[in-house]
Amino acid sequence: MPRENIGSDRSANPAGSEFFNTLQEMSRDWMERASVEVEHGLKLSKNLSAAHSVPEAITAYQEWLNEEMDACAEDARRLMSSGQKFMDASSRLLSNGLTSATTT
Repeated sequence: MPRENIGSDRSANPAGSEFFNTLQEMSRDWMERASVEVEHGLKLSKNLSAAHSVPEAITAYQEWLNEEMDACAEDARRLMSSGQKFMDASSRLLSNGLTSATTT
């Protein structure tokens, strides 16, 4: 299919557009999460460099671990939410494709 037809097919099919938008949203969410992960790592590195004793280093690791555990919980919530959106959009896309295939 030529590239110029792809965009017009997506705009003509609301389910296809919804599916594409869902994938874009999921991609943005995970790229944002990757950026936050880098920031957490940099913050840990900075805190460890500033630590002047073992207890300070342990405190830095504990803070990092708490943030990581919170982030993992948020990741799980996002994964479930994104997965549900993906399945819903896929179902609508496939059901629209099947109904349009049977009517033609």
